[in-house]
Amino acid sequence: MKLIPRSRFFDVDPFTDDFWAPLRRSQSSMNSFFSPQVDIVEHDDHYEISAEMPGLKKEDIQITLEDGLLRLEAETKQEDKEEKEGKIIRQERRYGKYMRSFDLGKNVHKEDIKASFEDGILKLTAPKVAEEVPQQRRIDIQ
Repeated sequence: MKLIPRSRFFDVDPFTDDFWAPLRRSQSSMNSFFSPQVDIVEHDDHYEISAEMPGLKKEDIQITLEDGLLRLEAETKQEDKEEKEGKIIRQERRYGKYMRSFDLGKNVHKEDIKASFEDGILKLTAPKVAEEVPQQRRIDIQ
């Protein structure tokens, strides 16, 4: 399994994340997207992918698999608040489109991938294809 690199130019370290945050937030949410943070764990018989997707409902998340490419997509929209609720002093919550892709390769049972979503964490389990061990067979001479 290969992780498709995130395509954010400024995705170097937390310092540049914080430094460039105002510039990113000023971009239109229609044109901007960000990649959820993921953990990928390899077990003997499966891979486990956990992706942070805070503030979303499971109905907002689309998981697609096409030609070995597993794609996670979701969108969170900013709530329109009326002026009477008060003036926004600081806004740090992210709004926009989440996108992340993984190349599963040929060693995963694509039909048996399972997903669950709880407390803002999407978990995917991708069972591995059992490796075929070459069998040696004796051929009798007649």
